[in-house]
Amino acid sequence: MSTKIIIIGIGILLVLLAILGMKKGNSGKGLLSSKLGVPMGIIGFLMMMYGSYSSDLVNVNTRMEQVSKGKKLKISGPVNTVKIISPINQDSVDCRILTMGVYPESFKKDIWVMVRPTDDRYYPQSDHTNTSYKRDGEWQVITRFGGDLGEAYDLIVYEADDAASSFFSSTIQKWRDADDYPGLKLEEIPAGAKEVERIKIYSRKNCRGVF
Repeated sequence: MSTKIIIIGIGILLVLLAILGMKKGNSGKGLLSSKLGVPMGIIGFLMMMYGSYSSDLVNVNTRMEQVSKGKKLKISGPVNTVKIISPINQDSVDCRILTMGVYPESFKKDIWVMVRPTDDRYYPQSDHTNTSYKRDGEWQVITRFGGDLGEAYDLIVYEADDAASSFFSSTIQKWRDADDYPGLKLEEIPAGAKEVERIKIYSRKNCRGVF
């Protein structure tokens, strides 16, 4: 259980105790005086507000990430494979971009984008839905970079079966809960994830410590 959820829980408990404690019984008096009950309720309410607005539950709906787009590849003819159309190979990108691509009409698996910086670790990228968004033959996902100016990255696209997709989703959630993102070793990537494309890109800015 995350610290934010604990804060919300304590806040709810304090508010309930304040309400019940100040409720007058048959004697006309409550278990708590207003001098104690009112501050307790206020503190509980503030804890609930703080925990909620700093938690991922609210951030999903309230935080609008500002993303940029890289250069875009022009596609002509039928699409026969999952492919990146933006950014393009050897492109220089901002700290947070929208990676976009296309997929064949018959393609049914999930699409995952991995970032591999110079530490040789693999970082699955996600919006709040985890998997890349797919619709009408196009896919996209917010992609984040946290390295130095000019640092090189492999941007890798995987097609994933249900088991592999579940692994990536649970891994991301575990990292978020711990607020620690160690990346995956190559041997940790499940067998149900198959690499379909890889390009090389570079950071246009110093993104270290941005996220």
